[in-house]
Amino acid sequence: MSVTFNFVKDKKEKVENIVVLNFAEVQPDLSVLSKDAMLYVEHALGVCGQYKAALGETVDFILPEKVTEKRVFVLGLGKKSEFNHMKAEEAGGIFYTFLKKAGVEECTISVRGDFSGFDFMAEDVASAIASGLYLRSYNFDKYKSKADEELPSLKSVDFVCEHSAHAKGLFDDFKAIGQGVYQARDLVNMPPNDLYPDAYAKLIKDELKPLGVEVEIFDEKKLAKMGAGAITAVGQGSDRPPRMVVMSWNGGKGGADPIAFVGKGVTFDTGGISIKPAAGMDEMKMDMGGSAAVVGLMKTLALRGAKANVVGIVGLAENMPSAKAYRPGDIIKSYAGKTVEVLNTDAEGRLVLADCLSFVQKIHKPSMVIDLATLTGAMMVALGHEYCGTFVNDESLWKQMEQSSARSGEKLWRMPLDEAWSKQVESDVADLQNIGKVGRWAGACTAAAFLQAFIEGDTKWAHMDIAGTAWRKTDQPTVPKFGTGFGVRVLNELVSHYYEG
Repeated sequence: MSVTFNFVKDKKEKVENIVVLNFAEVQPDLSVLSKDAMLYVEHALGVCGQYKAALGETVDFILPEKVTEKRVFVLGLGKKSEFNHMKAEEAGGIFYTFLKKAGVEECTISVRGDFSGFDFMAEDVASAIASGLYLRSYNFDKYKSKADEELPSLKSVDFVCEHSAHAKGLFDDFKAIGQGVYQARDLVNMPPNDLYPDAYAKLIKDELKPLGVEVEIFDEKKLAKMGAGAITAVGQGSDRPPRMVVMSWNGGKGGADPIAFVGKGVTFDTGGISIKPAAGMDEMKMDMGGSAAVVGLMKTLALRGAKANVVGIVGLAENMPSAKAYRPGDIIKSYAGKTVEVLNTDAEGRLVLADCLSFVQKIHKPSMVIDLATLTGAMMVALGHEYCGTFVNDESLWKQMEQSSARSGEKLWRMPLDEAWSKQVESDVADLQNIGKVGRWAGACTAAAFLQAFIEGDTKWAHMDIAGTAWRKTDQPTVPKFGTGFGVRVLNELVSHYYEG
């Protein structure tokens, strides 16, 4: 159930659940409370020595029957010296979990207090907290026959702030991003029996075409005719043939070169003939996380009317073992004309991306290309779930991505491109081989080197290996595995700040 967010200048006359904000070592502004509630909370905070107002830390006061308010929550914002917009959003996300456990359906958050010394206003804080609540409230339950029997969910939040219209405008801008993130999460979370290449392609068209995005779908016959032998090889072992989908948003100047985003969309990856172990194979439904990020990004750009020309392209395939499947030892011919010796059919994502990268450069002539893929386990070994390993061939592009990362909160870590790894993917019998000569070592780097071989001339290019960030896995039984939608926010920031106008 979605949460309704309202931004108002004055609170309702009678409010049962009210939230006040509290910086560490600073007394909270309780002026929004009734006199009885204020006296009660002041006294309670005075004797509540364990409460330190750390970021997201909340204390819940259930008030006496005679008091107008039933409950007062004091939400910690951490140290004022360390507070920023992203911290406010994080506090909102933590607070959502608290409210859900507390069974709160409606509450009013008073955004008052001393926000001097920041380069933002109280209204920015209100919008950021709402954004955190919004993102954390995501729930994927479309396949449950009946709702879980649990505590009531949060339905409505009122934010009380002086310039409420400004706060609402900020949050409305964010919702375009949030809807793109939700779209990406939904796609990653969908089961592979429903999200296979043809169904996925049709879903993209249904979602994006009404928003003004041009969508072109290439089926297996078109792919074969145009010589896209790499993606065709990956998908030939499945009864569900591959697709390539091109999404175009023309919001910039007519004739201006577009920027391009390319996503790996392996809707299920068994590893093919080089089959994966059975344990954990169910998680391979998320091997299309790169494509999900591109689709979510295109949705965000369309919803907010981005003033840029953008092309999104996703390669969709199902990597299955069968009598028709491609094999280790095969030599295939890519769309670019380069031949590839297949040494491991589980190194399939780079083949899918290769044809997409070549196609978008040849047909759309982009000024910049960024690809996203859940490409290597090696990247997860290196950076876990915290950072997205990012390979970039241009210093100015990396600076833009680095700054976009800081603004969005989606963490990027630059990884090296080196001629040594390019030599690792040179084949003795073909132009390239799809894994490095030394096997596992520097696996993420040799994968990036393979992709770099398909970048033409001086085209600016970045490769984002989102293997660890697209899918959040936890050992806590109460916290489910889910798609994060990683990539939508940082790339929207990139487009917004550097490629619009």
